[in-house]
Amino acid sequence: MTQSRLEPGLIVANYGRHFLVEITAGERLICHSRGKKSHGVVGDRVLWQASQDEGTIEKIEPRHNLFYRQDDVRTKTFAANLDQVLILIAAEPEFSSSQLSRALIAAEEQHIRPLIALNKSDLTAPFALAWEWLAPYRHMGYDVLPLSLKEPEASREALTSRLSGQTTLVLGPSGAGKSTLINCLIPGALVQTGILSQALNSGKHTTTSTTWYWVDADKTTALLDSPGFQEFGLNHIDPAQLAAYMPDLKPHVKNCKFYNCSHLHEPGCGVIAAVNADDKSDSISLNRYKIYSDLYAELKQMRRY
Repeated sequence: MTQSRLEPGLIVANYGRHFLVEITAGERLICHSRGKKSHGVVGDRVLWQASQDEGTIEKIEPRHNLFYRQDDVRTKTFAANLDQVLILIAAEPEFSSSQLSRALIAAEEQHIRPLIALNKSDLTAPFALAWEWLAPYRHMGYDVLPLSLKEPEASREALTSRLSGQTTLVLGPSGAGKSTLINCLIPGALVQTGILSQALNSGKHTTTSTTWYWVDADKTTALLDSPGFQEFGLNHIDPAQLAAYMPDLKPHVKNCKFYNCSHLHEPGCGVIAAVNADDKSDSISLNRYKIYSDLYAELKQMRRY
């Protein structure tokens, strides 16, 4: 019996141990993993071969990066081989500064460029407060984009220049407008996905992760819709490296007296000296330092078990 040759493909959706793979011709078909374990994620380039009416993934090509979160129960992957992560928050409902910072740290650790988008600029007073609160993030060098997804044309224009030619994961809490953003850029995308999911759920497939969409006909720009989350665990981060993934803390580490400084209580700590320091243009806000100290304690605690 002649074995089918291996063909290149791209994982565009995950259904447990089964995947939706886009093949060279542009068609999409269900493939399953070889063996009992499933290691593929959306964004993986794979080699697959035909097996009856579906396919089998034989090899996952090396990844450039992997965006994921990890708590004490499990690791949850979002996507691989990303150019950037668009973190969508809104003036209302109030967003969590801790969750925003955690997502940024996860991106920094994997060398993925973050873009923060603040939705609901039409809510004048709440938006002004939220925009002011994000001042430290702009000062750190993060791109912070004001949006009003109630105005699709203006939003599409603002987003296009930042997304064009990029593979972008859209991340955001419930109520921020993630579905509206995706439908703004790719009309009907979520409806199509819903129909596909319903069809697959009638059997052995259940959607559990990110979904890949092409924005343009030439397939140079990709937008990835991610599942919602309540918490963003960072148990994979070494607490000793945490400050290196926070752009406002990192420049001050070189001023610490001790090489293994935790930046919590040591004398001669360059980070502590920069917290809320009026005489420093690159001072660290109290809010950001609290996020650091709380997260450091959390990660240290996890490593005791």
